[in-house]
Amino acid sequence: MINTIRFDEQGLVPAIIQDFQRGQVLMMAYMNREALEKTLSTGKTWFYSRSRQSLWNKGETSGSYQTVKEIFYDCDEDTLLITVEQAGAACHTGHYSCFYRNADGEETASRIFDMAEIYSSHTGPAILYELYDIIVDRKDKMPEGHYTTYLFDKGLDKILKKVGEENAEVIIAAKNRNKSEVIYESSDLVYHLLVLLVEQGVKLEDIFTELKSRR
Repeated sequence: MINTIRFDEQGLVPAIIQDFQRGQVLMMAYMNREALEKTLSTGKTWFYSRSRQSLWNKGETSGSYQTVKEIFYDCDEDTLLITVEQAGAACHTGHYSCFYRNADGEETASRIFDMAEIYSSHTGPAILYELYDIIVDRKDKMPEGHYTTYLFDKGLDKILKKVGEENAEVIIAAKNRNKSEVIYESSDLVYHLLVLLVEQGVKLEDIFTELKSRR
């Protein structure tokens, strides 16, 4: 099959990923020849990142692996359709599918499955994306009575002060070797750091990409 596929001038072919059982389209990404070969040989999806110019294995960092069931190609031999068994959420935002908004920008995933399935049900990194999205929403709408709104209303200096304070609390908890307090204070620090990232226009993907480059 691989010799039949017509890769474009950049050596890439788009791959549409579909839930094997539900038939729901989960995402679209690109594969080069090596990514397709690794997908065929491992039974897990591999893609090519055009921004990083490197291969990536879906689920390598999130645990949301895709087990390949079937691979199809279209009549023009230039697009792949891959049906998979999806573990956790397919979308980096924590949504089950990347296609969770309609043309008006409204979230419509609940019309396809239960709301409980929109975000990954197990404890994991998807909660960071969920919390990040909530903070972005607070910043955009500035609803009254919310602590996040208060932070954005007070501005950068207040946010920085809170990051510093929470960092100090983590240090104190660690020095006291109090595990429960370390967990609690670290959670506070992560939240305030996410508020700072949103204020600065930094996305979680930017942090993950930087960490990946240091690995």
